[in-house]
Amino acid sequence: MELVSGIVAATVASAFTVELWLSWRARRRLHAEAWTLAFAAYSLGTWALVAGLAFGWSATSFRFFYFFGAIANIPLLAVGAIALVVSERAARRFLAPTLLWVVVGFFATFLAPLSAPLLHDGVPEGSDVFGFSFVIDALTLPGPRMFAAVSGAVGSVVIIGLSLGTIVRNLSGNRRLVWANILIIGGVLAPAFGGTLTAFGDSAGLSMSLMIGITLLWAGYRMATGSRRQPVSGEIWEISVRALEESER
Repeated sequence: MELVSGIVAATVASAFTVELWLSWRARRRLHAEAWTLAFAAYSLGTWALVAGLAFGWSATSFRFFYFFGAIANIPLLAVGAIALVVSERAARRFLAPTLLWVVVGFFATFLAPLSAPLLHDGVPEGSDVFGFSFVIDALTLPGPRMFAAVSGAVGSVVIIGLSLGTIVRNLSGNRRLVWANILIIGGVLAPAFGGTLTAFGDSAGLSMSLMIGITLLWAGYRMATGSRRQPVSGEIWEISVRALEESER
């Protein structure tokens, strides 16, 4: 069941990535670009999880899983949200620091030594494998766990905060948009809950939470954009902006 749910989550995430990429090709908007990169990271992280569950964990597969799943995806998704809710100009101010953060996090993840052997089955816990810092040539550097903690906390606060703002503004108006953003919040929180289960020894919950998370995100996306026309990436947020502008006129 753990492997099956992981495969489903990875397949759905890959399909969503392709859809976002097609949207970006059609419109060349910053939010579509950021979301495409974010869900590509989600997909790669989930496929790395599938590889670890199917063939056993290696140092390389776990590093890919940890980097793409815990460090890279949420900050990029947050940049896309800023582009839609605030402005592309504001998002571009965050884009370069975010990309730099992700690149440095990549090197930290692949340079940091493993502090414990990897499990032969289940999902290794990041706190058992990596530290908050590591030493190279007497130089202490921030470790993968620090990058994961900051990425998850800051990125989630940005996305959830923007979603909550959209919900409050539309409580008496666009109920479809309210429910869409509720689903997005659930999609962001579900993988975090799965990580908590893993910390308590229930590694099977992580694959399921990834499947639930990506399904909620896609359901919220579909609910906001509708199904009668080709959906446009990020329109969940664009509809919110238009509704706010109309209410201020």
